[in-house]
Amino acid sequence: MCPFAIIFRCSHQFAVNRSLTNTIRFVLDECIPPIIRDSAWFMYPFYFLAYRGRNVRQAMNFKRLVYQFSAEQYREFYEGLDTISRNRKTDLNEPSIKSLLDGIPPGTKTLLDVGCGRGYFLMRVREARPELELTGCDVVDKLSYPGISLIQGSAEHLPFPDKSFDVVTCSHTLEHILQPSRAVSELKRVAKKVLFVVVPCQRYYFYTLDEHVNFYPQPELLLAEMGVPNAECE
Repeated sequence: MCPFAIIFRCSHQFAVNRSLTNTIRFVLDECIPPIIRDSAWFMYPFYFLAYRGRNVRQAMNFKRLVYQFSAEQYREFYEGLDTISRNRKTDLNEPSIKSLLDGIPPGTKTLLDVGCGRGYFLMRVREARPELELTGCDVVDKLSYPGISLIQGSAEHLPFPDKSFDVVTCSHTLEHILQPSRAVSELKRVAKKVLFVVVPCQRYYFYTLDEHVNFYPQPELLLAEMGVPNAECE
């Protein structure tokens, strides 16, 4: 039996502030024939707009190039990203945030958010549960909310002892990880009571405007990745 609760979510992300991007994604991924949708000439204008005309060729070939990156190059790539999507406060929509906050069990004292970005979700946790000790972990040091600890590190090599945190959250991060199985092992290792994992419900295309290298179009793929017997995915 698993020593702690694990809750997985495949998020379709229909938040109000993401309605336009989700409409575009739906039309591209579901309505355009794959032979056109996943062609460089068709996707180039979208990349040009999304990446503001900078490093477009690198962005379009990210899925091929990223596996050649060193850890430092990987960090520098994300540190230097300036795209339309990166200007959002968070990739989580309000229903996802509410579900995560409601899932924090009574008696929780510590919470770690892996892949915390600028720390928006941690700020929301602090507003809802000010008594919790909060820590964020990310390869890029961009946490912008005072009073929340940040430890710079990768999901594949979390710099924490076993069972360090009552609750561990990891939202819209696993799809970016080069060694997802290693990251999953680390997430389970440092979680004492509850682990929340949120990933987008997205089908694979080579040309996607989000630096994703792992895709979970159906819950069974996420369940297999997590490797927890009798687990369920919402």
